[in-house]
Amino acid sequence: MAENVLSTDSFILLLAFLFIIGVVTTRFSSRLGVPSLIFFILVGMVMGSDVLGIIYFDNAALTQTIGIIALVVILFEGGLQTNWKDVRPVIAPSLSLATIGVLITSGIVAIAAKMILGLDWLESVLFGAIVGSTDAAAVFAVLKGQNISPKLGSTLEAESGSNDPMAVFLTVAMIELITIPDASILSLIGSFFLQMGLGLVLGLIFGKAAVKALNSINLDSSGLYPVFATAFALLTYGITAFLNGSGLLAVYIAAIIIGNAEIAYRHSIFRFSEGFAWMMQILMFVILGLLVFPSELFTAAILIQGILISLILMLVARPVAVFISTFKLNYNQKERLFLSWAGLKGAVPIVLATFPLLAGIEGSHQIFNVVFFVVLTSALIQGATIPFAAKKLGLNGPKKTEPMQSLELISLGKADAEMIEYEMESDSAIIGKPLKDIPFPEGSLVNAIIRNGKLIAPTGNTIIMAGDFLYILSARKNKAHLSKVLKEKTIYTQETMELK
Repeated sequence: MAENVLSTDSFILLLAFLFIIGVVTTRFSSRLGVPSLIFFILVGMVMGSDVLGIIYFDNAALTQTIGIIALVVILFEGGLQTNWKDVRPVIAPSLSLATIGVLITSGIVAIAAKMILGLDWLESVLFGAIVGSTDAAAVFAVLKGQNISPKLGSTLEAESGSNDPMAVFLTVAMIELITIPDASILSLIGSFFLQMGLGLVLGLIFGKAAVKALNSINLDSSGLYPVFATAFALLTYGITAFLNGSGLLAVYIAAIIIGNAEIAYRHSIFRFSEGFAWMMQILMFVILGLLVFPSELFTAAILIQGILISLILMLVARPVAVFISTFKLNYNQKERLFLSWAGLKGAVPIVLATFPLLAGIEGSHQIFNVVFFVVLTSALIQGATIPFAAKKLGLNGPKKTEPMQSLELISLGKADAEMIEYEMESDSAIIGKPLKDIPFPEGSLVNAIIRNGKLIAPTGNTIIMAGDFLYILSARKNKAHLSKVLKEKTIYTQETMELK
């Protein structure tokens, strides 16, 4: 009994150290310009049996399970942060990159794998499928806080959020073709459209259901709303996957719907999801680092093979895929070059590389080690230079504005009210008006205004200015009316244009 307690206590202590080290390394990564996922992976590798020998871990099945759960959480958070107004204009190129682009990348890498790794053709195509997609976790982490052109940032986020299902399908399909000789390619194509179709439809259904449930239910604590939203993400994935649909696509679609809707305790849900996604990202990458053995990874053969395939992937496969899949889609040469360079690899390829291990496919250990090395190379070289590339190509966007202060409202329980945060846009109809002249719903109260990073205590004569962050206490039943007032746009007539 005492030994079990000691073992549990040791595990909790170790877990605490891992999370603390993971959080601290994000600070170092931002200063050094290196993606944090590299440090998380290195923490796992150092803690593993080949270096410090603190943890011996070789459970590919557990890694796969944790990896998929982490991807669900990360995709959900990424979808919540996705602004539909920014994504809508780039839907066509993003989907083209997520489908045609992944197929082209996988095909070119498959040829390289055949020549360099000496695999059979089916195994080579499997390798290409594993590394063919950009990684949502890596892209969301690297782009967060960067002032990349909104058009390109939205394209990369939408692509990475929607191409994971494509990579999963291709990987599973190739394993099926390898392990089941009688498998039909035509049936696999039909399965692809079924999976994506179900993922899209169920994502829409669960997203709308989540919005309605979040706005209808009256919980005793505001802290339960983020948990409720996260439960919907897991439910969306679970039911969609159970019905043989693409659970990852469903989660991403549902998250976009939730994130762009008026929901109760929006601020709390977003902040919880962001923190939870970081926690899962740290856990996932550390475990992936534990799973690899440096003595097997850093051998002459793996180094040479990994470097050659990485160069082909970064300099040939991804650029060719980008230029073909965005042909005549309103992207100039500089934008295509940036999209080519920003095709980051991350957790998804490593998690997918565990699939051949569990299926017992010949050469699966070689595939896993080379995939791991390719991910390290991509994250270290491409991830660290994305801001530099955007600056050199003149593709920086406007500086992102965030409120320097945030107001948190304690749980109102059954009071059926909440604090609403809203940033005033320059074309809003209430810009330039004093608060006393704005037709807010009865019972709504502007509690605070953040202007240029400073807190303003509002009065009836306070003039609303563009860029103000308004914090408004309002009954939930008035949210629709309040939203209409805040979002009403100025209608410019000929007279007002002449005055301007």
